[in-house]
Amino acid sequence: MKGAKIIVGVSGSIAAYKSAFLTRLLVKAGVDVKVLMTRAATDFISPLTLSTLSKNDVLTSVSSEHGWNNHVDLGLWADFYVVAPATAQTIARMANGLCDDMLSAVYLSARCPVAFAPAMDLDMWTHPATQRNIATLQKDGCRLIEPTHGELASGLTGQGRMAEPEDIVVALGSWLSAPQLLVGKQVLITAGPTYEPIDPVRFIGNHSTGKMGIALADEAARLGAQVTLLLGPTHLRPTHARVYTLHTHTADAMRDAALQYWPTSDLAILSAAVADFKPIRNSNTKIKKEPGQDTLTLQLTKTTDIAAALGQTKREHQLLVGFALETDNEIAHAQQKLRTKNFDFIVLNSMQDAGAGFGHDTNKVSLISPNHIDHLPLLSKKEVAAHILEMIVQKLNP
Repeated sequence: MKGAKIIVGVSGSIAAYKSAFLTRLLVKAGVDVKVLMTRAATDFISPLTLSTLSKNDVLTSVSSEHGWNNHVDLGLWADFYVVAPATAQTIARMANGLCDDMLSAVYLSARCPVAFAPAMDLDMWTHPATQRNIATLQKDGCRLIEPTHGELASGLTGQGRMAEPEDIVVALGSWLSAPQLLVGKQVLITAGPTYEPIDPVRFIGNHSTGKMGIALADEAARLGAQVTLLLGPTHLRPTHARVYTLHTHTADAMRDAALQYWPTSDLAILSAAVADFKPIRNSNTKIKKEPGQDTLTLQLTKTTDIAAALGQTKREHQLLVGFALETDNEIAHAQQKLRTKNFDFIVLNSMQDAGAGFGHDTNKVSLISPNHIDHLPLLSKKEVAAHILEMIVQKLNP
């Protein structure tokens, strides 16, 4: 990060005291830091404190007694702009393009990447309006630094605490230093389960959480790709700004979206746990137990094979990567899928390995190509994602 130029935007939250630690850590790392504050932020921490730590003047408004503060020049100057803490008010103003202070004026002028670290109470964080504004900022290209879980200023315990300054510095360092090996590439990723409805309250599903696919999406975006993530039902979300998430609940919905985005994609990674079967008919009303009824028969039909559909239309410049979760004869079954689905390589998960599979933060996989098998040890899913993307980069750039 040495030599980088970073703007720190501070808004009015009790977490504003952390901005002093963040500024100090950045300066210590050799970063040239300039701080912008909202008027509300000055009630929590003195501009003099942040000016002393950053060794630069702190600006709060577009004009001052010295004249006009050029927000356009600042927006062009920075390599990165991070708003920390970002209150619900500031997030709403950024999302809606409101511009009445220096922080928001520079945001609208910035040509550099922008990140924001929310800080607010639990109910404010979970409110649909806040989540809608955050989604807007992410769609606009801003990078979310997730708040953490813990004790809040209100006395409640939950998500809403601003990320620690050390973690923000690590995130900024990662974004600034990541080799952009997939710049210009359009990447399609499927993740999570599908839910096939039986009636309005019941469905056929599985235990997938989407963690592996989300890790792949964030890693591909970190390497410069523009990622479209087709995400089944899960509470988890990607964090990188270059990941566009489309929520798909059923196998049919995921198939339709995959067929829509595949023609313009350079690469697809199919990590979703898509249902193989769905009910032939689903009831519009809740199915009731009838008196004396001990059994219920459901007629199932196959879902469309998304991998096969994409494999059949794969063009020479496109790369198709599949996943296989097996319980027996793992290698043989995975190699068969590799051939029949027209995959370039396949990632094998075994249900026999402790710490691997659904729900875990770790995974143990084998990367199988037509002529080679690479067995990885038990790793975090982020590390597994990095290995998979490394193999993809080598395939795209031999």
